[in-house]
Amino acid sequence: MKGVANVVRGDEEFVLQANESIYIHVGEKHQLRNEGSVELEIIEVQTGSYFGEDDIERYGDLYGRD
Repeated sequence: MKGVANVVRGDEEFVLQANESIYIHVGEKHQLRNEGSVELEIIEVQTGSYFGEDDIERYGDLYGRD
């Protein structure tokens, strides 16, 4: 929606502008970064039958989340 997102998906790296998207497969390790000076605003859309936060596994979270 706003800003530029740097997305790491597995071994690939992408730069996404406003109105672009990327698909993350279930269980695929990924990372989202805002390396620009404009605030990053995104819309995350989940599909499937379960949408709970307790199914997220974090790896080396820089923000102290469990």
